Amino acid sequence: MSATSSKTLNNSIESDKVKASSNCGGCSSDATVEMDDKIKERIAQHPCYSEEAHHHYARMHVAVAPACNIQCNYCNRKYDCANESRPGVVSELLAPEEAAKKVLVVAGKIPQMTVLGIAGPGDPLANPEKTFRTFELIAEQAPDIKLCLSTNGLMLPEYVDRIKELNVDHVTITINMVDPEIGEKIYPWVHYKRKRYRGIEGVKILHEKQMEGLDALREADILCKVNSVLIPGINDHHLPEVNRVIREKGAFLHNIMPLISAPEHGTHFGLTGQRGPTPKELKEVQDNCAGNMKLMRHCRQCRADAVGLLGEDRSQEFTKDKILEMPSEYDLEKRQEVHAGIEKFREELKSAKEQLQANDITVSTHKILVAVATKGGGLVNQHFGHAKEFQVYEVDGNEVVFIGHRRVDSTNHYQVSYLKIRRMHPSLMK
Repeated sequence: MSATSSKTLNNSIESDKVKASSNCGGCSSDATVEMDDKIKERIAQHPCYSEEAHHHYARMHVAVAPACNIQCNYCNRKYDCANESRPGVVSELLAPEEAAKKVLVVAGKIPQMTVLGIAGPGDPLANPEKTFRTFELIAEQAPDIKLCLSTNGLMLPEYVDRIKELNVDHVTITINMVDPEIGEKIYPWVHYKRKRYRGIEGVKILHEKQMEGLDALREADILCKVNSVLIPGINDHHLPEVNRVIREKGAFLHNIMPLISAPEHGTHFGLTGQRGPTPKELKEVQDNCAGNMKLMRHCRQCRADAVGLLGEDRSQEFTKDKILEMPSEYDLEKRQEVHAGIEKFREELKSAKEQLQANDITVSTHKILVAVATKGGGLVNQHFGHAKEFQVYEVDGNEVVFIGHRRVDSTNHYQVSYLKIRRMHPSLMK
């Protein structure tokens, strides 16, 4: 890297630090941030971008991007791991043509599937030919399916024009820091322009490209969600700064996720004992940023080959050998009928909620946490003992606010479910 470009990069970083370290401007759990109507319309059927939509619509990821250009201390890309559910894990890789066939099969079997994402198992933009060829094929054969991708942002500035050209309207960037000194504890190396940069030199490049990518997405009018992994003792107190910077650069949604860290995952953090946050710690950081911009709290940290509603994984129904035997039953008219039915039901739910709110009864504002079991549809419609997860809401006499979910361990199901419900109470979330 030249001295001139290094100086420019350092100036950019210092500028971001000054902006980020200023007063957080009203970050609190009491502040409510509303999206404008145009954004709401664009995400209305996107289960990852809309908390309401995730009760009704499904998504799928196709694993066409194996290579990655950075190393994260919390990541270990695994294959043939059907029972492990976390980002970077897949059972099998697909060629673009295989991925397109799989999308058509799933779109017929699960007509409420509205979104196709490429999120790995590496980085989609480190595999641009495979990523863009997949998008081309799906856009030609299933034009009603929304296209989105998730990236670390390193190569994003170089491909924003191509992303826009393919009508990819939703991009997620994982940004865990805006201070390279913190990033040095998260990223051991970055591979950029055929050269591997270690330590803070690589992190500075990554930071610069992430900021350029945010600016480019805003200019191109592409919706941007930012994912941040909460790592206790490393970036937990820094994430409000990240939140402020990304909002100023045009991101509309921030997803603060817990570190998944266990020795059996084989990650650096897992093997060195770095713990993830408790539910209470996660909620506190999310609440501290909730007044700055809209927070996503319904993320399931999906596999790179996930299929189905958020909270369920039907990927094993659609493995490569199975989809080769299945007919492509994509039917646009049938899908539109299903979506119309979903929207009618959503309107009925909205009307029922408005009728309750019209009563204007003010009661106790004491907040409690309530966990419910659901199979989707925005209803409490699943038996407690059958639940694989519980959705958690903060409730008082005036409003109900979704705050997250808790997975249920499959071992000793009933006892574990009971214990997990108890831990959702604030006094027990330690």
